[in-house]
Parts: sequence; structure tokens; C-alpha cells
Amino acid sequence: METFTLSHKELHRPGLLKAAVGGRVTNRQVALALGLTVRHVRRLKRRFEAGGAPALGHRSRGRPSPRRLPPAVRAEAIRLMTTVYAGFNDTHLTEKLQEEHALPLSRESVRRLRCALGRPATRARRPARPRRRRIPEAARGALVQIDGSPFAWLESRGPELMLLGAVDDATTEILALHFRPAEDVHGYTTLFRQLFTRHGLPLAVYGDRLNLLVRNDRHWALAEQLAGTQAPTHLGRMLQDLGIGSIAARSPQAKGRIERLWATLQDRLVSELRLRRIASVAAAEAYLPAFITDFNRRFGKPPATATAAWRRPPRALPLILSCRYCRVVARDNTVRLGPRWLQLPLRRGLARRPVEVRELLDGRLVVLHDGVVLATQPAPGPEFILKPRQGPGAAHRPMTPRRPAPPRPRPSPPGRRPLASHPWRHAIDQDVRRHLAAKGRTASRSSDRGHFH
Repeated sequence: METFTLSHKELHRPGLLKAAVGGRVTNRQVALALGLTVRHVRRLKRRFEAGGAPALGHRSRGRPSPRRLPPAVRAEAIRLMTTVYAGFNDTHLTEKLQEEHALPLSRESVRRLRCALGRPATRARRPARPRRRRIPEAARGALVQIDGSPFAWLESRGPELMLLGAVDDATTEILALHFRPAEDVHGYTTLFRQLFTRHGLPLAVYGDRLNLLVRNDRHWALAEQLAGTQAPTHLGRMLQDLGIGSIAARSPQAKGRIERLWATLQDRLVSELRLRRIASVAAAEAYLPAFITDFNRRFGKPPATATAAWRRPPRALPLILSCRYCRVVARDNTVRLGPRWLQLPLRRGLARRPVEVRELLDGRLVVLHDGVVLATQPAPGPEFILKPRQGPGAAHRPMTPRRPAPPRPRPSPPGRRPLASHPWRHAIDQDVRRHLAAKGRTASRSSDRGHFH
């Protein structure tokens, strides 16, 4: 008869069953001690009488599991894990194997295969830190978190990029993503345009204390001192005109939803871009909408309130998403903004008048006076990048007059004595006066001594 080794839990069974067979204890007492039923104790007594202690081991120990992976499925999963999906995390790889290749593997099976191959985990699991949880907003559009993450999103196939993103606080769904070379005004304005046109205007925006979003300088113009607040940045002016509140976080943990999103995207999005062999910024931008849809389907959660807080954007949204400058109309009815200039219509009273010049996201120039559009200029080209030409408070910043430089001494003509204003003459005159004063004091002392004699 085949024998089996006993586990640590089965070591106490032979002694109790031997006592039960000898009649020293009852079957109920053995069942109570082992935590088994009386019926199972009778079954174990028959096995013990027939084969002794080795017969009490579990019959399935040492046999292959009937629920084990078939060798063909196991080999195919290992091949895909080491070639096509190399570098994918366990959950992401499980989804790919189930959806793309119809392989019935669980996440634990994928983890066991990875451990059997000796491959470390993509991201180490860290213990949870104690913290106070901020209750998320109840409705969609009540609060949107924005941030940027610099990373090698295209790995060695392309340049290192900055990914700007917006996440809904109530559902943790991705609302907009945009690739940029760096974190700039053009990138955030493009992100705002995607967010407002696809979803609507939120009630508030939650970002960090970047100088593009909030003022970090200590300068206060006279008008700002009278108003009691600093003028907003160009992006802050856009949000203010749209009636969107702006909240500046004082730590990365305060906006933890979007910070955790970057850790997920730096794993999943990089793997998806590598899988599709995307090597250009344009191709990566074209793939983002499909990735956002799939991501929200997997990880989005329903809000606490079904009624959304989104508002419809105004028709003049392109005019609001712009950088604004105060300029004075020249005598020839032209307005200049850097190297660009506009010819205004020939109307009386425009010369020497202050007007507002707006540079739109697409590069158009618009001149307004009392809210009325006076003239427009088309965009210079598709490669235009919106860059602030001056700070928001530069128009009201007073000009500090420069101190006049001290007059330099004129050089003395060659072969002549130095001029009276030359520094050398000034030092020499001081020495001469000091020498004469000393001689005068000596002469006065001598005369005093002769007078007394």
C-alpha cells in the first residue's frame, strides 16, 4: 500500500487514533480534539487499522493538481512574458494574456510563473503609510486635479517628454492628457482646451504651486497694493474669467490621486507605447484617446452623486484661452506686440489710447477696446507656441531710475602735469596740506618758547 508523509497538522492523529482503537477514548473525544467530525474520525480509524500511521496522510499529497496549467498554455505564457510583454507588471500582463491571446491565467498564476523564471517584480510593494484620507468630491466636475510628469515615455525610441494630465477627483478618471517637451503655458492651455471642450467647465482646479499657475514673486504693484491681491498669472487669468476656482496644493500628497496616476502610467502607458512601437510624439498623441478610454473602463469608479457639476463652456472660449497685454496705439493706428504688429481701422480717437492685445493659442492676435474687437491677425503658422512675452504684473511695474555713474577723470595730456580733478592730484594736495599744517604747528611752538624767554 502506498504510504504518505504526515504534515505538521497530522502529527497528532496517530496517537489519538491508537487510543481510540484501544478503547481508552471515544470517537467524539477524538473528533473534538482534532477539530473533525465523528464520521471522519471513523474513516481515519479504518485507515489506521489497515495501514498504520503512514496511511493517515492526505491522499492527494505528491500528486499533480488536476487544476494545473496545461503544458501548452504554460509554455505560451512564458514565451509571451519573456518576449512580447517583457517588462509588464503582473496585473497588466494578465489582462493582455486574457484579452489578446485568450489564455485563462489568473494574476497569481502569472506571478508564480514570473517567480519560477527568477524575474523580479516590476514595482516593489511598499507597506501602507498611516495618513488621513481626504474625502473625494461627490459629483463629476466638482474638482479636477492637474499636474505634469517628466519621464522617458518613449524610452530610447524618442526624446524625454513632459506628460500633462487632468483627473476627475470624484471618479479618478483621466479627463485629458497631452505631451509637451516641458511644462509651459502652451501645454497647460492645450490641456485646458481639451478638458473644457470634451467635458465642460469644472468648479475648481487643484494644482501645485508652479509659477505658471500661481504667483510666486514678491513684487506688488501700486494697483495690486490698492486691490489687496496680486494680479494672477496668464493661466490664472483664464481660470478666473471662466469662473473656475484655483487651489494650490502645498505638498504632493495633497493631490495624491494624480500623483498615483503617474506611477501607474509610467508602467502601463510606457508598456503600451512599446508594444505598439510608437516612436514619435505625434503618434503618441494620436494613441492617447484610445488609452484614456480603456483606462477609465478598467479603473474608473462611479461618483457618489449622479448629477454632474460640469458647465457648458462659453462661445468665446478661444478668446479667453490667451495671453493678454496692455498696449498703446501708435500715431499711425498700429499696435505692436514683440516683432508682430497690427493695423487698426482708421478711426478718430484711437491714437495714443490704451488697448488690450490677446495672443491666442493658435497664434492669432486680437485687439480689443472696451470689450469690442478692433482687429485680428491670422496665425503665423502651425508651429506657433504660445509663450508669455511679459509677466502679468509687468505692465504696472514702476520703472526704477538708474543712478548716474560717477564722472570719470579726464586723462592728462602726455608730458604735462595732471589736471586738478585727477585722483592723484587730490591725494597729493592732501599730503601737501598735511605737511604745511605740521610745519605751521612746529613754527608756532618755536615762537612760543622764544616769547617766554
